[in-house]
Amino acid sequence: MKYAWIEAQRARYSVTMMWSLLGVSRSGWHAARVRPASARACSDAPLIKQIGRCQRQHRGHYGRRRMPHAVRHVLGRAINEKRVRRLMRQAGLQSRMRPRFRVVTTDSKHTHPVAPNVLGREFKASAPNQKWLADLTYVPTAEGWLYLALILDLFSRKFVGWAMRESMPQALTLEALYMALGWRDPPVGFVHHSELVPV
Repeated sequence: MKYAWIEAQRARYSVTMMWSLLGVSRSGWHAARVRPASARACSDAPLIKQIGRCQRQHRGHYGRRRMPHAVRHVLGRAINEKRVRRLMRQAGLQSRMRPRFRVVTTDSKHTHPVAPNVLGREFKASAPNQKWLADLTYVPTAEGWLYLALILDLFSRKFVGWAMRESMPQALTLEALYMALGWRDPPVGFVHHSELVPV
C-alpha cells in the first residue's frame, strides 16, 4: 500500500522524502517495483480461504483481533492484524457482535397481585422512616454477577437496608427489608415502595 502510494505521488513529492516519512527502505521500494502484482494476490488467496473457514467455524464471531491467532495456529506462521483486516474487508467478511448479556431483575408480566401505588411519585418526606424505596441492582465481578438489594430512606437519602447474594431469590429482598426494620423500627403506617417481583 505504501509502495503504491509512493509510486502514485512521485511527480508531486521527492521519493527520498516519502521513503523517510513512511518508513520505507530504498531496497524494499525497488523490490516492490519489480515484483509482479499477482504475487501478493496469490499469497493472499490461501489466507482468505483460511479466514473464511475460521469465520464459519466460529459462527462469524471472530474479527480482526482474534482472527490472526486462529489463522496462525492453523497455518503455523504469523500474520499481521492489519493484513487480516484488509483481507476480511476485501472478501466481504465481517464479525458479528454478540448481544450483551442482560440480567433481568424484574418481571412486569407476572401473575402476582399488584398493590396500589400509595407513593404516587411523591418522592419527598418530611421526617425519617416515613417513606422507603426498594430496588435491586447487579454488579459484574471477576467471579460472576453479584446481586444487591437496597432500601433507601427518602428523607435522609441514605440506605437503611441492603443484602447481597450470588443469585437472586425472593429472600434477597426480604433480607434487605429485615435489616432496615431492625435498624430503624419505623412507625405503623410508613410507606415501603417496591416494584420488585421475583423472576
